[in-house]
Amino acid sequence: MKITRRRFLAVSAAAGLAWRAPARAGTFRWRGVALGAPASIALAGLDRAAAAGLAERVEAEISRLERIFSLYRADSELSRLNRAGRLEHPSHEMLELLDLARLANETTGGAFDPTVQPFWRLHAQAAARNRAATPAEKRAALLASGWRHVRAGAGFIRFRRPGMALTLNGIAQGYIADRVAGLLRARGLVDVLVDTGETKALGRRADGKPWRAGIVLPDGTPVARRTLSGRALATSAPLATLLDAARGAGHILDPRTGEPTARWRLASVSAPRAALADALSTAFCLMERRAIDAALARHPDAALEALVS
Repeated sequence: MKITRRRFLAVSAAAGLAWRAPARAGTFRWRGVALGAPASIALAGLDRAAAAGLAERVEAEISRLERIFSLYRADSELSRLNRAGRLEHPSHEMLELLDLARLANETTGGAFDPTVQPFWRLHAQAAARNRAATPAEKRAALLASGWRHVRAGAGFIRFRRPGMALTLNGIAQGYIADRVAGLLRARGLVDVLVDTGETKALGRRADGKPWRAGIVLPDGTPVARRTLSGRALATSAPLATLLDAARGAGHILDPRTGEPTARWRLASVSAPRAALADALSTAFCLMERRAIDAALARHPDAALEALVS
């Protein structure tokens, strides 16, 4: 069952259906899909011909990264790893992202843990059958989880326990935002807004004002507005996507129990890297405030932008 993560960033530069010039001259916008979620890009100070060429490059880069990180493509590196429990010659991007996941796991005391995929799959399958997961099923999923059982090296990734699987949905969207922003920056663009579900901003809008993003609850209630330049913003809300609609169970799982639970209705984090902001916002939904503050102390360039109980 495919469940995509809903987006909570009301970005001031909303995207159109393709690269195009909006009412205000000097800004071109694109909208597409990244890892099954809506994605958009706004470029300030670019002519139409240059924008059209960049559109193809951006789409190709997103497609390439989906062939690495997507859970819903049978041929992706992640899907092949989950099927076999081992992956030979993983890409640089996969190893880099797993290293970022390891750092986030350590920083959050294990609250961020991509090995919750067996639990996620268990709850999704049980919900599809209109029942709850049984204690025996939960015990089996618990045995097939735990970041300490993941091994990665220059030429391999392997799981130390049978039945393990990873989900990178709590970090890969941010990573893709970073990669796309880096691609555009390498081609000389300095005023860019990338939104893959997590937002990365470079420079300013065409009118010289900062890029702005609004943080809202899943029901549309405004929480805060932030300006961004040279930073990323990621927002997580457990009830944004329901893993089990009949039981009101959200999509963020506690890796210690495998249960859909949370201490906070919304957590929003900014950081220079969207991947880090993505992972921290996901984990913070599960953490006590003191633990959140301790995690932020290890990342002085990250900031808690909103926390809603």
